[in-house]
Amino acid sequence: MRRLRRTIILSLALALVAGAIVTVVTVLQRSETLVTERCVAVVGSDSYELATDQAANAALITAISVQRGLPPRAATIAVATAMQESKLRNIGHGDEVGPDSRGLFQQRPSQGWGTEAQVSDPVYATNAFYDHLVKVPGYETMAITDAAQAVQHSAYPEAYAQHEPMARAYASALTGNSQRALDCTLRQADTAGDPNAVMDAMTAVFGSLPADTQGRAVELNLTGTQAWAVAQWAVANAKALSITEVDVAGSKWNRQDRNGWQETGGTSGPVTITVSAPKT
Repeated sequence: MRRLRRTIILSLALALVAGAIVTVVTVLQRSETLVTERCVAVVGSDSYELATDQAANAALITAISVQRGLPPRAATIAVATAMQESKLRNIGHGDEVGPDSRGLFQQRPSQGWGTEAQVSDPVYATNAFYDHLVKVPGYETMAITDAAQAVQHSAYPEAYAQHEPMARAYASALTGNSQRALDCTLRQADTAGDPNAVMDAMTAVFGSLPADTQGRAVELNLTGTQAWAVAQWAVANAKALSITEVDVAGSKWNRQDRNGWQETGGTSGPVTITVSAPKT
């Protein structure tokens, strides 16, 4: 009888523990679903919020300007333009004015911008925009709405101006000129990351970089604004690429902590981008 009683008590205790574990897991899972995913660029006292896919496209546009050696103002013009034309989304349709418009910049194949497939490719479309922008005399100093209009020939030429402050903040962060200026709040990664996928995505927009993979991390021997440009590009793409941590110049962004950039006390070392581990 005593043995039976002990067995029953032990079984009940194990059941209670198992139930508590299930409850904790359920609460954690529910708490993750309540996280509002977003990215914020802060410059000075101003902050500007974008959805994660919008921020990733802003990062793509800006990275290509860095690859091409263009001034940050070029990225500001391009981000403001894409925000007005497509809300920074690679949309597959046009409007009443341009029914054949496609992509981030709503470029029209009928107007010589390329094929539908080309203008729907964000990398091609961004380079095409910059190809036209650099031919505009004095674009570096003219009003952003005027520079954008010189490229786009929009029916609403004044509309680009409303996006200038946001575009300037994201361009400043994503060119590396403003450090610790871009933060993304994300849920925990639900798939394993691939360092090679991170390398491929970086190469597509930044070109060749001094990078190598080490386990679940990509390490890049970069310094200065280029280091911060790549690091904050990684934060903007953390959702799509299952990135969990970014280390650069004595600062760290950790997806799980959701505390933004934190100083680590170091001052040098490679830019390190770490992806999530496989689920066990």
